[in-house]
Amino acid sequence: MKGLYTVLLLVCSNIFMTFAWYGHLKLQEMKVINNWPLIGVILISWGMAFFEYSLQIPGNRIGFQGNGGPFTLVQLKVIQEVITLIIFAIFTMIFFQGETLKWNHLAAGVCLVMAVYFVFMK
Repeated sequence: MKGLYTVLLLVCSNIFMTFAWYGHLKLQEMKVINNWPLIGVILISWGMAFFEYSLQIPGNRIGFQGNGGPFTLVQLKVIQEVITLIIFAIFTMIFFQGETLKWNHLAAGVCLVMAVYFVFMK
């Protein structure tokens, strides 16, 4: 169960981080924060990042072998990167419909899945 909890916490944390990193671009495009000073946008993003860290840190602690979890540090990092790119792809397709995913993006995704396979290989 620790592995499942870890992945769920990392998925949720990545949703917050993706919105913190890229959500402001959509809000600017929608003219919601068009005239905001950069420091205001940074503070809003930091506020969202707080929730990201509140989920990511427990996820990493629960999942880390040194704390009784199932994953090595390298495995945690690769899992995190794959989750980040999956969440980003979904976010892009939903909120930035002008962006298109191409064959090379799919090929890169396959390479990441292969990276997960290799990092878990004994």
